[in-house]
Amino acid sequence: MSIRHGLLALLEHGPRYGSQLRTEFESRTGATWPLNVGQVYTTLNRLERDGMVAQGGEDDAGHALYVITDAGRTELKSWFATPVDRSSPPRDELAIKLAMAVGAPGVDIRAVIQSQRHHTVKAMQDYTRLKAQALATIENEGSQERDDVAWLLVLEQLIFQTEAEARWLDHCEVRLIRLAAAAGRGADREAEQTTAASLLGTPASSASSRGPAGPASPEARSGSARARPAPPT
Repeated sequence: MSIRHGLLALLEHGPRYGSQLRTEFESRTGATWPLNVGQVYTTLNRLERDGMVAQGGEDDAGHALYVITDAGRTELKSWFATPVDRSSPPRDELAIKLAMAVGAPGVDIRAVIQSQRHHTVKAMQDYTRLKAQALATIENEGSQERDDVAWLLVLEQLIFQTEAEARWLDHCEVRLIRLAAAAGRGADREAEQTTAASLLGTPASSASSRGPAGPASPEARSGSARARPAPPT
């Protein structure tokens, strides 16, 4: 999450002080990614160091105001114009958890998947209810406030994200079932080869490498006959 660019976007609308920026950021995103005042002021200090914001006096209550500079506007314009990089995805705790659960002793990975699916579906339902409320505010009350529209977009992103996660969990479960079934079929084939080898009195690997026994070819039979020594006269 780019806090610095979010703060620059808010400062583009005019001078702001730290706690005001925090309140507006959370209002715009529905407090989905809450900030604390310390984060805001740390980021503002770095932006000021980089020449992207400057202190702009105080308001009537004595709050120190910050304003965006030309360098900050250039950075903000570049941020909006540049696609978000997906080539280096952030760490995903769920993906890491499932990867570590594969083959872990004492861990039922299907139980992990089912538990997560229950939580994910519930979250999706909660987001869907919030979306209905947001739409009602916009459509029924005719609200076109930036914060209301922004919150609706964030909610819809969260809904799509949880839908995709639920589908992925379904896929993981099906994949594990198929792999387990394939492993079972392989074990059955190995058991059959071992049984056949024991009946023939040969090692299983030898029996499987030779393939099924069958009648010798005429060439083989004639070759064997030629190889026998002639009886004594």
